[in-house]
Amino acid sequence: MAKGSVKRIAGQNAQTIKNLRIGMIVPTVLSLVLRFIFRRSSLPPSKGSLFIYVLTYLPALFLSRYLENIGTSRRDPTTGTILSSGEDLGQPGVTEWCFDIIYVTWACEVGSGTLGEWFWWFYLVIPFYAFFKIWVKFIYPMFFRKSSTPDQTAADSDKPLSKRQEKLQKRSERGDPRVQRGPRK
Repeated sequence: MAKGSVKRIAGQNAQTIKNLRIGMIVPTVLSLVLRFIFRRSSLPPSKGSLFIYVLTYLPALFLSRYLENIGTSRRDPTTGTILSSGEDLGQPGVTEWCFDIIYVTWACEVGSGTLGEWFWWFYLVIPFYAFFKIWVKFIYPMFFRKSSTPDQTAADSDKPLSKRQEKLQKRSERGDPRVQRGPRK
């Protein structure tokens, strides 16, 4: 059962890495073609637009290489069996955010080729989203969370307890060692 999961993840990662490699080339070529079709006056690109392109392409290249490294399966050189499937590239969290940054970069490349250099302003979505996540997860709960007042704690103690909570409370009053008093270490 576990080997099936390892093979499935390895297969999905191989397909994702293949798409990622193709995706690092296609938006650049597409941007140049669209620039040639819709905006011939912007050929060759200005130094500023080349600088922006390189400045945004480097993080995307770094992240794509990072995803390739963590997602590549490890095989036994003699037998060819899969030793490790690599990290699941479909998992949420940091992996998902890496893909989001790469996708925004690709969209900005194609959009700037079609509509103009102003499209690179959409790249600011990345730091705004990062700030939003930091605000929601850390800053707001730490500094702006309402502290409980004595009235709230009294109201909380008036709430009816479930049967399990009543049992645990009675056990703790008797000094039962099965009930832990305080945080676990």
